[in-house]
Amino acid sequence: MMRIILLPFRLIWFLLELVLNLTGRLICAVLGLVFMVVGLILTATILGSVIGIPLFIFGVILLLRSIFI
Repeated sequence: MMRIILLPFRLIWFLLELVLNLTGRLICAVLGLVFMVVGLILTATILGSVIGIPLFIFGVILLLRSIFI
């Protein structure tokens, strides 16, 4: 049961690991910063917040993944 609940988080982590392996740490960190900035810009608009908040979170996780792992 716990595996089913954690499946989305594992898939996101796998996607981040794939991006990191394909692009390298520096480009991964730059992509994370770009996603964060675009997410913040989209969040400033009310309608864009549906896409902006997850994009910002994805950028933060990508940046943290490139720094610590």
